[in-house]
Amino acid sequence: MSQTLPSVSVVIVSWQRPVTLRRCLLALQQQDHPALEIRLVADGASSEQACNAMRAAGCTAGVVANPGNNISLARNMGLGVAQGEVVAFIDDDAVPEPTWASRLARAFLDPQVVAATGYTLGRNGISLQWAAAETDAAGQDHPLPITSGISLHAGTLLRAVKPVGTNCAFRRSSLLAAGGFDPAYRFYLEDADIGLRLAPQGLTAIVPEARVHHAFAASARRRQDRVPTSLYEIAASIAVFLRRHAPEMLELDTLPAIEAQRDRVARLRAENRLSPPEAEALLDTLAAGWDDGMARPLGPLPPIAAVPSEFLRLAGTGPKPGRVIAGRPWQKPRLLRQAAAAVAAGEIVTVFCLAPSPRAHRVQFTDQGFWLQTGGLFGWSTRQGPRLRLTRFSARVAEETARVAPFRPVR
Repeated sequence: MSQTLPSVSVVIVSWQRPVTLRRCLLALQQQDHPALEIRLVADGASSEQACNAMRAAGCTAGVVANPGNNISLARNMGLGVAQGEVVAFIDDDAVPEPTWASRLARAFLDPQVVAATGYTLGRNGISLQWAAAETDAAGQDHPLPITSGISLHAGTLLRAVKPVGTNCAFRRSSLLAAGGFDPAYRFYLEDADIGLRLAPQGLTAIVPEARVHHAFAASARRRQDRVPTSLYEIAASIAVFLRRHAPEMLELDTLPAIEAQRDRVARLRAENRLSPPEAEALLDTLAAGWDDGMARPLGPLPPIAAVPSEFLRLAGTGPKPGRVIAGRPWQKPRLLRQAAAAVAAGEIVTVFCLAPSPRAHRVQFTDQGFWLQTGGLFGWSTRQGPRLRLTRFSARVAEETARVAPFRPVR
């Protein structure tokens, strides 16, 4: 007999990104987990636009005003009002595969599990941006060779699995008791910190099949091309992390985490993606942020009090049939019309639009609510193996369908 999955609250922190937020919410409405609620911590304009679209589809979300300058504080606000047994977190510029929430929730059927994390794909929708890794007390990541299936990991205060912020979940009672995310981390390393702090309380599950696509949208801290406009909060968080977990390292003449940021600026300057004045200004923000992080008050984190309220079950979630639609670029208008109609009928739709070329593939979740994979019939998708290979159209569609089938329904 199959076990009932624990209910899930999805917390999204958003700030002035209504377009990507709406796309994230649209993908959440297609989740196959039937007991799901959304707790949105957002600025007024973004939440109003996104929630209007949800209401038009007969859905609802709990909304909390975002103070705007502290992702840890905002996540804790969402945590405080969440009613699910499990609380999952995703960024507003990310979209989950339809099986994401249920895959994470399944890990918590084991009572020893206090946290879980999945795999995150980059901007092309295929290559991994974040896989399995442990973080040590210096804030350095160490990859773990895990490719499939749920695996459970014990950790310590000195080394533990990193629950990547845009694709992670926690047992709500455990996260509340631990004080949630540390508000001293306004941005960056807050996920590594909670991974270390929760490690003594239980196991962390790594769930490679729980997939999120992360676009890295522009923000106050980075341009659209991912070039940073400020390193202030990154440096401040590095200082806080070392004060919390490895204070002995503060006596070193050079710190690996800070040197990595200096190297990042030098690399961007060498690639002509930063001008000399821009590079100098970035290094100034690095120094100023470090000073701030060293001065921020740190103390014990009291438990977060839960706010009793109704579980806002998201309408329309649960298992749905899948459909694959395939064709060539000159057929694209018809393919997209078919896809939109299938989505309206309640199906999870994947469209393959393949040209007779060796162009590399890309995957995106569209504003119309379907998955669109484009590229060349002879090009690579997984960035492994030969760049060019001969194949038939039907064989390539079958191959790509099999590749995505573990993450979304295809029939």
